[in-house]
Amino acid sequence: MIAVLLLILGFLLGAFILIPQVHKSGGTKKVESTASNKKVSKIYSKADVLVHNKKTDCWIIIKDKVYDVTSYVEEHPGGDAILAHAGDDSTEGFYGPQHATRVFDMIDDFYIGDLER
Repeated sequence: MIAVLLLILGFLLGAFILIPQVHKSGGTKKVESTASNKKVSKIYSKADVLVHNKKTDCWIIIKDKVYDVTSYVEEHPGGDAILAHAGDDSTEGFYGPQHATRVFDMIDDFYIGDLER
């Protein structure tokens, strides 16, 4: 009887440990675009990007790639400067002298597709 109770208790404890981990990893997973891990890119027109020009919905274009930086707008060290080209091409500003080299690593996290040519 004790062995059966211990077995049931062990099963329940294992379930409580595994279920939250499965739930956490079960959400949408962001795939980074790297040379070793290619992702099929969505193509956006300039008109598609143009409508995302607000603090609460901010897309930018950098070198013909489209990035959704909405979640970063509040954290941007330059304040609202990121909104100067919201919904438009931000290539020149992105490569300006005010950015540390770490932004080049960070930007891939926001990549959502390519600009239509």
